[in-house]
Amino acid sequence: MLKCIIIIEVMLALTHLLERGTVLERDLIMKKFQEVTAQLEHALAGISYDELDISDEVREQVELVISQFKRAKVRLDTPDAELYEDLLAVYKQSNDGITDPDVLRRLAERLQLMGISDLTHESLALHEMVVSSGGDPEESIEKMSMLLKRIKDFIQTDNPEIDIPAIENSHLSGLGEQVPGNDSPKSITIPDDFRCPISLELMKDPVIVSTGQTYERQCIEKWIDAGHGTCPKTQQTLSSTALTPNYVLRSLIAQWCEANGIEAPKRPGYPRPSKTVSLCSPEECAMIDSLIRKLASSILEDQRSAAGELRLLAKRNADNRVCIAEAGAIPLLVNLLSTFDPLTQEHAVTALLNLSICEENKGNIVTSGALPGIVHVLKRGSMEARENAAATLFSLSVVDDNKVTIGGSGAIPALVILLSEGSQRGKKDAATALFNLCIYQGNKGRAVRAGLVPTLMKLLTEPEAAMVDEVLAILAILSSHSEGKAAIGAAEAVPLLVDVIGNGSPRNKENAAAVLVHLSSGDQQKYLAQMQELGIMEPLLDLVQNGTDRGKRKAGQLLERMNRFVEHQKQQLQAQKQSEPPEPQPLSSTSHSDS
Repeated sequence: MLKCIIIIEVMLALTHLLERGTVLERDLIMKKFQEVTAQLEHALAGISYDELDISDEVREQVELVISQFKRAKVRLDTPDAELYEDLLAVYKQSNDGITDPDVLRRLAERLQLMGISDLTHESLALHEMVVSSGGDPEESIEKMSMLLKRIKDFIQTDNPEIDIPAIENSHLSGLGEQVPGNDSPKSITIPDDFRCPISLELMKDPVIVSTGQTYERQCIEKWIDAGHGTCPKTQQTLSSTALTPNYVLRSLIAQWCEANGIEAPKRPGYPRPSKTVSLCSPEECAMIDSLIRKLASSILEDQRSAAGELRLLAKRNADNRVCIAEAGAIPLLVNLLSTFDPLTQEHAVTALLNLSICEENKGNIVTSGALPGIVHVLKRGSMEARENAAATLFSLSVVDDNKVTIGGSGAIPALVILLSEGSQRGKKDAATALFNLCIYQGNKGRAVRAGLVPTLMKLLTEPEAAMVDEVLAILAILSSHSEGKAAIGAAEAVPLLVDVIGNGSPRNKENAAAVLVHLSSGDQQKYLAQMQELGIMEPLLDLVQNGTDRGKRKAGQLLERMNRFVEHQKQQLQAQKQSEPPEPQPLSSTSHSDS
């Protein structure tokens, strides 16, 4: 994501130096960059990371940086004179100057900033640089912001159909830009957490995506509607496109606006009804009220029929979900989760599942004390009820706080059992719920101790291979945890993972490579030796060339470790040969003739 930002920053540094000298000095400057690169690589390589208490993720990033430095030592690209001249032309230009469209076209092509995704990523990267500067960015950052704005304007003019998020000088808006609605000339810094990572503007309607990141609703909806299936900030795959309102952040933004004398941002109008406005007809409301009264009855038959009808009504449309919740059905359905009647129990948990589709209902279900009852159904209900309980847990776990609560409720061991013995639909429901719960670090250890890894390995070897996608996605998450890594290694997963890298789908290759990267971190030469014996090098090289972006990155890290391992083996073999005594030479024999 930072590739073009780094290119621009280095080139601007060069232009800053070369403006005061001649072009003949360029080689000397590049040589100096090489010397610094070599010193950094040597310093990082000399640290004994095994003696430091650092996570696998940190070690992985350090190793990636070292490998980049090594490649920079052995290969120095010929300076791109045209790119240098184009950047220099823009760098010298005033903010209100007109830039040659041909120059902007060449820059956009060379820096690979031709689309919405590219510009969004660079916008986010530049924003992080502004944040890390502590609110006092250097001139180079301002120049980069100006350059991105001009490229964005050019792209929009050249291709009017493209829809690009605002990436203008709003990167620097926290450094003195007036907040909308504030007539005072006083400059107010907007807290970074209150900005949408896409538009970099104060959020009006913050919502949470499945990765836990928060965005302005309209911005993330445009991103998803454009066909993107990843989180713009983390690049993680979105396990669900559901958007959960971030009520806490919305409240904090309102308090901050009030404290600074700013009019709080107004939420855009949406067709979805609010909690206090119902679009159900009077007849529908009367029917729902009648079902609620039956649900509160002490007669089992009335409870069963009412729960069944509410289940179907909640499945039908969003308006019904709002009306049913407003009528007070949720606490009554929660009470029925512990009933001894299997069908009533099934109707109750499925009705809660359907109600949980409505974002506003998720919090109400959890605060009504539903989790113990849902876990009870997950453990002891009929198979259909257990599967729907798993799906309910997944729906509720979209909210980050609920991941923690659900993890501590005893749900994870029951989900692992369902993953092992459920129907195909039940296994997928359980796998989806486990994946979402294990995004929270504290749940990974719980899942491993519940026996999740052996269950996953069994599913990975099924002849029909129906669960491979889900299994590899969960393994990739668990492998970043120390207990998960140990369990995956003990399960002898390496041969299966190497096979996936050679023959799997692009996404599965990516996840398999991620697991092997974690397995081979630290002093884990036995796994590297095993991978070498299994012939991983050729498929790994192919993944570096043709994989997904994350797959290429993971394959590159793994390839770097494999190369170091092979080189270490050669050195050991050579040292062993040198330490061995020379073989005795046979005595030369001469023939003696009789005198």
